[in-house]
Amino acid sequence: MKVYFVYILYSEVKDKFYKGQTSNLNDRLVRHNTGQEKSTRAGVPWILIWSTTKGSRSEAMRLEEKVKNLSRMRLINFIKKYQEGIAGHDEAILINRLS
Repeated sequence: MKVYFVYILYSEVKDKFYKGQTSNLNDRLVRHNTGQEKSTRAGVPWILIWSTTKGSRSEAMRLEEKVKNLSRMRLINFIKKYQEGIAGHDEAILINRLS
C-alpha cells in the first residue's frame, strides 16, 4: 500500500509556513531545501514542523486543502492539537514560541 504524507514546513528566513502533500517526504524536503521548488526557493532552509500519513492521495489532498486554508494562528493551533505529528522536540519548542 502506498502512503502519502501531508506536511508543514517553516522558514525562519521568511517567517512563513508552507503546506504540501507528497508520496516521498524525504525527496520533497530535499527539493524544497536545495532550491528546486520555485515556490519555496526564497525561504531556504525549510524546517519540517509537522507531518502525517494518509492511505490515499485523495485523502492527502483533502487534508492539504484544509490546512492551506487555515490562518496562521489556526494552523499553529492545529499543529498543537495534533502534536503527535510534530517532527521533534526542537520543532515543538518552535511552535510554542510562534504561538
